[in-house]
Amino acid sequence: MQQEKKSLDNWVSFLSQTELPMLKQTARDLGTLLDDPNKLSARKVALVIAVDPMLTVKVLRYLQTHKHRSQTNEVVQVEQVLIMMGVEAFFHKIPPKPLVQEVLQGHTDALIQLLHVIHRSHRASEYAFDWAVRLSDLHYEEVRIAALLHDLAEMLMWCFAPQEMLEIRELQLQDKTLRTRAAQEQVFGFNLLDMQKQLVKNWELPQLLLTLMDDACANHQRVRNVIYAVNLARHSANGWDDAALPDDYTDIAGLLRMTPEHVTLMLGAEAGILCDTNKQHSPEVKS
Repeated sequence: MQQEKKSLDNWVSFLSQTELPMLKQTARDLGTLLDDPNKLSARKVALVIAVDPMLTVKVLRYLQTHKHRSQTNEVVQVEQVLIMMGVEAFFHKIPPKPLVQEVLQGHTDALIQLLHVIHRSHRASEYAFDWAVRLSDLHYEEVRIAALLHDLAEMLMWCFAPQEMLEIRELQLQDKTLRTRAAQEQVFGFNLLDMQKQLVKNWELPQLLLTLMDDACANHQRVRNVIYAVNLARHSANGWDDAALPDDYTDIAGLLRMTPEHVTLMLGAEAGILCDTNKQHSPEVKS
C-alpha cells in the first residue's frame, strides 16, 4: 500500500473508488443460477448474496447511488433491491469480480484470517436473526444484515492492507492486554470503527443500517441485539470456555427476558455445540 493511502481520508477515498471483492463461492453460486433461467429469481439470488458481506454492501451501495427521485423509503433488504433494479440488471451492473482470493493472492495468512472474520459475521447474523424473531421484530432481515456488516471495515482491511492487519494481530498475540482499537491506531494511525463510520456515510448507505451498526445507539433494543450477537460470535470463536462469555449470556438474557442459564441451554454452549438456527443464512465459507 502506497504511503499516500495511509491517512483515514485517503483510505476512505481509496475504498470508495475500489471495486469491492466477493467470495469465490459466491461467484460460483451466482454462475449456477445464471446458467439455469428456471432458477433465476430475486429471492434465490438474494439468498446467495446474503452470505457475502462485501457483495451485500456493493448491492446496497449501487441502489443508493442510482436511486430515483421518487424513491423516498430506505431499502435495506437485498431482495427488495434486486426487485427494484431487476435481476438481469444486477448481473450486468454488478459483475462477479474481483474475487477475494484474487485480491489476496500470495497472502494466504491474511486470506485465512478474512475467512474467519466472515464466518464469525455469519454466526453473528444468525444469532441476531434468531433473537429478532424471538422478540417479534418484523424487520428481522434488517437486523440480520446489520450484524453481518458490523465488522465490514475489518474485512476490507484484510483485503487491502493484509500486512498491516497481520502486524496488528501479531501485536495482540504478543500483548494480550492490548486492545484492538489501540493496536489499530498504532499501526494505521486511526481505528477501523471510525473508518467504517466515515465509509458508510460517504457511501450513503441507509440511515437505518447505520443506526443498527452503531454501538453508540445501544439504548435501542434492535442495536443491542446486533451488539450482543457480534460479541457472542467474536468470543465463542475463541472457544466456549472464553472468559467473556458469561457476561455475554447475562446481556442476552436481559435482551430476551430469560435467565442466563436458559441462554446457555439455548446456545448449547455447555456442550460446546453451536446454536444452529436459520441454516439458510449460514453456509460454509469456502475458498
